[in-house]
Order: sequence, then C-alpha cells, then structure tokens
Amino acid sequence: MQVPAPFGYERATSVDHALMLLEQLGPEARLLAGGHSLLPMMKLRLASPSYVVDIDPLADELGYVTEEDGEVRIGAMTRHNALLQSTALDRRLAIVKDAERVIADPVVRNRGTIGGALCQADPSEDLSAVCAALKAQMVIRATGGERVVGMREFHRGPYETAVGPAEMLVEIRVPAPRGSGSAYAKVDRRVGDWAVVAAGAALALEDGVIAGAGVALAAAGGDITSSEAEAALVGEPPSPELFARAAALAAAACEPVSDQRGSAEYKRHVAGVLTQRVLQRAAARALQVQEEV
Repeated sequence: MQVPAPFGYERATSVDHALMLLEQLGPEARLLAGGHSLLPMMKLRLASPSYVVDIDPLADELGYVTEEDGEVRIGAMTRHNALLQSTALDRRLAIVKDAERVIADPVVRNRGTIGGALCQADPSEDLSAVCAALKAQMVIRATGGERVVGMREFHRGPYETAVGPAEMLVEIRVPAPRGSGSAYAKVDRRVGDWAVVAAGAALALEDGVIAGAGVALAAAGGDITSSEAEAALVGEPPSPELFARAAALAAAACEPVSDQRGSAEYKRHVAGVLTQRVLQRAAARALQVQEEV
C-alpha cells in the first residue's frame, strides 16, 4: 500500500490560525511540517489522519535560532539545514551540528524541521536524544496560552509526546552555560539511515569538575536519558576512567531490542562505546571553550 487514505487538507497562515484549525477539526487532525516523517507513514497507512493542517507557511514565523538570557532559542519550524549553518551553535552546542550532519540527506535536511522530528518521537530519531542530553525545554502553545516542559515530560515513549490534540510545539529553549561542551555520535547501516544506536552527551565544567551532565541514547529502548550515568559524572573531575564507568552505567540501563539492525547484545555494547566517545569529545570541547574565554 503506497497511497494514503482520504483526508481533508487545510493550510495555516499563522500559529493562531493553526491552533484554531486544530480545535475545530478535532483530535484526528495532524500538523504537517516538513512532511518527511508523516507522509511516508500515511502512504503506508500507519497513520490515517482525517485532516492535515499544513504549517509550511509558518516557516518565517517559527524558523529562527537566537540567543537570549543565556540560552539558545530555536523555532519549531527551523529547518535541519538552517541548524547546520547556524553560527550560534558552533561551540557550546556543537552536539546539534554533530547530529544534523548525520540526519538523512540534503533533500530531507532542506525540508525537515526540528519540531517535526521531535513531535514524531521516532525511537531512532536523532534530535530527541540531542535535546534530552542538553536538557532542553519545550514550549507548547494552545489557544489558551503556553506551557514549558522538559524533555523527560515531553518525550513519553515511541511516537508519543506531551503535545495535546489542540496544541503545538512552537519553540525549543536550550541552556548554553559557559564552560560547556557537547557531542553526538551514531552507528548506522548506511549514510543518513536511522540509527542502529546513537548517543549524545553534554557537560558543564566549573573549577575543574563536572557541574552538570546530560547523557541520552537513541534507538536503545527504554528512557532516552540515563540518570545513573549523569549522577555518576556530576561532581567528579573529567577522566577516561570516569567516562568508562558512566558509559557502562548507560549501557546497562538501556533496553534495546533485537531486529534487522542488530541483536540487543550488540546494541548494548555499541551504546557503551558511543557514550564513552561522546563524553570524551564533550569534555574536550568544554575545555577548549574555557581556554578561548
């Protein structure tokens, strides 16, 4: 089956208009951003919305990367390619560019959006792990106002988020403290493919010790964050031995499943190896930023 089921189509002209349409059309309506996640699922009839609300016209309103009050704010309609080119992410938020370089191909990166990726919540999706490692805050808007939730509340499991039927993710707020560094790495079967396993890490250094840590995995089942690994890192000076211990904790806590991409045992091993690598790279970047300051 390669043809979607019949559906109605609406084209939003503003965020308020999109939210009004969602309220009018009911819970069977879906937002269409870049379309590279929703449309393939509709063609396979894994998703059959009664209505599609096209929010591509909101790319100017919700497509931005700005720095404000010590954090980077990213509009939900910001394209992958815009994130890849943003100078605001070069140093302290290098993890975003690490991930964007291995997401799909140029065609997808020119159309796909960060908000669409996060709201799809695919278990193998890269940016959910990135935002979890960075402890990003999600701004969700409804006609009655806005609410801000962390990634632990936002990401509720495979293909499920905290965004309600008449709500819309409008912004991602990422803390960018001084002396911080981050990194992302994944193993895939071919360039641009979904991850076999991926890992992201973010570290904030103060006075030679780790003051804050974020560790997240993609395509590894269970919770995308590893609270045990994060707790083991905080308050300790960075070292290869510490990173190996934290990586072992992350690997032990994940719950991968065997499939065509590999066995659960293999994926758990890869999760540990990648976690150790991104922790080492994140620490090196944090030290570099401190030296430049």
